Amino acid sequence: MAWKNQQQFIEALEKAGELVRIQTYVNPKLEIAEVTDRISKSGGGGKALLFENTGYDFPVLMNAYGSEKRMCMALGVNHLDDVAREIEELFKMLAAPKEGILDKLKMLPKLGQFASWMPKVKSGRGECQEVIMGNPDITKLPVITCWPKDGGPFVTLPVIHTKDPNTNSRNVGMYRMQVFGPRLTGMHWHKHKVSAKHFSEYKKLNKKMPVAVALGGDPVYAYSATAPLPENVDEYMLAGFLRKKKVELVKCISQPDIEVPTDADFIIEGYVDPTDELIWEGPFGDHTGYYSLADWYPKFHITAITHKKSPVYPATIVGIPPQEDAWLGKATERIFLAPIKMTMVPEIMDMDMPVEGVFHNLVITKINKEYAGQGQKVMNAMWGAGQMMFNKILVLADEKVRIQDYESLAKYVFQNLNPATDIYFSTGPMDVLDHSCSKMGFGGKMCIDGTAKMIEETDDNYQSASTSEQLPDGFLESVFSEIKSVNTALLKKQIPCLIVSVEKNRPGHIKELHEQLCNLKELKGIKMVLYVEHTVDANDLATALWRFCNNLDPKRDFYLYKSAQLPYTACMGLDGTRKTKEFDNFQRDWPNVIVADNETIKSVDEKWSQLGLGAFIPSPSLKFMNQIYGPEAVVN
Repeated sequence: MAWKNQQQFIEALEKAGELVRIQTYVNPKLEIAEVTDRISKSGGGGKALLFENTGYDFPVLMNAYGSEKRMCMALGVNHLDDVAREIEELFKMLAAPKEGILDKLKMLPKLGQFASWMPKVKSGRGECQEVIMGNPDITKLPVITCWPKDGGPFVTLPVIHTKDPNTNSRNVGMYRMQVFGPRLTGMHWHKHKVSAKHFSEYKKLNKKMPVAVALGGDPVYAYSATAPLPENVDEYMLAGFLRKKKVELVKCISQPDIEVPTDADFIIEGYVDPTDELIWEGPFGDHTGYYSLADWYPKFHITAITHKKSPVYPATIVGIPPQEDAWLGKATERIFLAPIKMTMVPEIMDMDMPVEGVFHNLVITKINKEYAGQGQKVMNAMWGAGQMMFNKILVLADEKVRIQDYESLAKYVFQNLNPATDIYFSTGPMDVLDHSCSKMGFGGKMCIDGTAKMIEETDDNYQSASTSEQLPDGFLESVFSEIKSVNTALLKKQIPCLIVSVEKNRPGHIKELHEQLCNLKELKGIKMVLYVEHTVDANDLATALWRFCNNLDPKRDFYLYKSAQLPYTACMGLDGTRKTKEFDNFQRDWPNVIVADNETIKSVDEKWSQLGLGAFIPSPSLKFMNQIYGPEAVVN
């Protein structure tokens, strides 16, 4: 269904018991983010939050997409898989042979639907232009500062419109915007993004690039802006398909070459000048759970700000998972499964992106396996498919297991795994935000083929030793002083994998330690050891996997142990610890984990009882402050 505007969506959330109005003053600088972080991690995504007392003229909507139910409400479906099924049926119909006139006539209603999804530009002004700010000043909006080490306040849910100057084709994307002054922000588009390509074309023409930013409106706009569409597909066609109604657009007032949704709450118009010097933008507490480091990005000059009467400013925070963005990612996982299956990798049956993998880091794929080498075929196809090129760790399974059942999945994958022959490494483009790469935007990838093997894929010289299901408590810690904790819980579930928390103290330490561990009789049959930083509790599985996935460059950080005698056994070691210049010859800066500061935590603690949010929820940052800075840093 199509939402008339953001206000109608807010009313529906409230009627469904999915929204809490907060009338007590909460500061957009750090406090709104801290309250939202507590709620988003409270189980099931918590509630959407409408902060009505911000010290500004406008309320702030947070966590609107932060649960499966609210994501479904935003897209107007009962289940996210409903969209995937509809797309799959559409693809099948379009691909089916059309042998006669009747077959072709059957297509006419669907072609009519295509036309009904196409965006339409209206004449005159829209609801989003009811009020024109006389002196445009973005500091009059309640732009939030999310985390204490952020470079400043950031617009975090902007729907950014640009056009190719040669083809006039539109792109709608989402890139954070740091506020530097009343009429100046940064424009954080990465070189892989379509808007950055548009900017390159304007540079060649030596022309200013018109840009418009929409905030609010039908919630499907924000989702569509994040969707991994091909460059030639208009995001507003996807939005029209999802809402079953075309998006109505109006021309901007000061940048008439750009059209924006008529029902948006705010429109920020302006331009990017290719002759400008770049601006030092960041740091920013990002979706990886780490700060993305500051870098040079284009300036966005604001020429007009308009808004509807009684608008609501939408925002989001990202940081240590789970956060609201996990549900946007889950929608993409389900919705784009069908196009990937139908156009590129037909053997794919299902796909899952665990929250600990923060989107690109970890992707699990189930395939219908029919021949030897099919796993490698799928691996190469996926790493060449749009934004899947940023994937770091790909795990493959087949039709015999349900990939959302992580325990059964792990058992199945390790049962089928020869660590010496079934793990593949490559290099390629990586997410610019991936701090583990030795060079920004370029690093290692790994595919773990956990499918059942054909006879052609097996190695007769390999022997999978039986695994001891128990290690004596404290055994490894007593033998190796650098080991601080060991997670043996997986062994007790017949999963031959250890997670080891280790304090590195010399170059080559993890490689040496891995070989020493593999030579212990007590570790016979272990197929994989994941090494994490000594500040990480290896027994906190979700946190350990999140830190591990972030800190690993698979091709650089793997150590394969093979026994000398035949038949051989093998164990893969993967170094997911922090990398330094001293011990790892790592030359880039390593970012900090995102946590709130003591002052903000204390302030929110004191006003919690006034917020109407139920029982007190302590700050999620306390756990990580203790890990990173020690107990003495934690507020009492």
